[in-house]
Amino acid sequence: MSLPELERLVEEAEGDRSIRKILRACRTRPELILAARRLGYRITRFDLQRAYGEHLQQQQGLALAFPRTP
Repeated sequence: MSLPELERLVEEAEGDRSIRKILRACRTRPELILAARRLGYRITRFDLQRAYGEHLQQQQGLALAFPRTP
C-alpha cells in the first residue's frame, strides 16, 4: 500500500502547474496511475479506491452535519 505516495502526489500537484497539467489530461484511473508512475510516484489502484472511499465518507459526514434546507 502506498497511500503516503498518493498524498505526496496530491500535495506536489497542488503546488506544481506542470504536474497538474499532466494529471488533468488523464481520463481513466489506469491513465492516472501510469502518469503518476512516470512522474516517480508509486501508487496503485487500491490507493485510489481507498482515497475515493474516504472522500465519500467525508462527504456523507458533511451532508449529515449540514443538511440542506428547502
